[in-house]
Amino acid sequence: MKIVALAGGVGGAKLVHGLIQCLPPDDLTVVVNTADDFRHFGLHISPDLDTVCYTAAGLANPEAGWGRGGESWRTISEIATLGGPDWFRLGDLDLATHLERTRQLDDGQVLSDVVLSLCKAWRIKHRILPMTDQPVRTIVETVEHGELAFQDYFVRLQCRPRVRGFRFDGAERASPAPGVLKRIAECGYVVICPSNPWVSIAPILAVPGIRPALTNKRVLAVSPIIGGKALRGPAAKMYSELGVTPSALAVAQHYRGLATDFILDRVDGQLEQEIESLNMRAAVMETIMQSVEQRRRLAEAVLNFLKTA
Repeated sequence: MKIVALAGGVGGAKLVHGLIQCLPPDDLTVVVNTADDFRHFGLHISPDLDTVCYTAAGLANPEAGWGRGGESWRTISEIATLGGPDWFRLGDLDLATHLERTRQLDDGQVLSDVVLSLCKAWRIKHRILPMTDQPVRTIVETVEHGELAFQDYFVRLQCRPRVRGFRFDGAERASPAPGVLKRIAECGYVVICPSNPWVSIAPILAVPGIRPALTNKRVLAVSPIIGGKALRGPAAKMYSELGVTPSALAVAQHYRGLATDFILDRVDGQLEQEIESLNMRAAVMETIMQSVEQRRRLAEAVLNFLKTA
């Protein structure tokens, strides 16, 4: 049962970890958003890739869901003492990842090769791919500040500005990373993880060739909105500011024409029939992943649902 998962952020990383527990390495490929990558202190930072990889390797901070477990903060604390910018918190272990990634990129490696190298070091056997090796950058169009680079909006301003829209600078010139289209062609199913539809999944789909490759595939989406709220991140806020009432139904409508199957939480079970009216098979299940076991159980339920198609 070959699966390609599209992921970004903490929710996406958690389901990826569940899928890793259920599928052998040859049967799972993860394609990760890289449009929130940026340069900071001269280093190439890949927040979504790192969150997915750290989680897959069992290295993630279990409380935050991002960053490294057992992290220390001496470097960023000293930067703050020296008057430097400390709004993007780089831990000491995390800093080693960025230093090594940047070194390899500066030596002429492409991002997908660097990811492979890091995954080998972290003993991740399943294939994790960036969506592209070329730079694509999410630009957030806001009411108060005009256009903002994603990390300025997300971290520096803590998602406070009101959103008007998004664009993915460079997407039209990018191409899927080596292996992405091949893995999609060979897979039986695509799983859109419970990641932010606007800024984690949309950039992946904006890379030329990826969305068309999903045509005629069974594509299952898991809602990141539960009871009208996002467990983490600004997805519900984004829906509201763009004039859409946040709900699992709104997420299903967002993926209409792409997703053939949809998973919503038990809290939203009353929306099942309305979602099915969008020409999707829907299933209601427990989607909150507060433990490693809950991640595995959700992944197992998703895979079993796909098998009944």
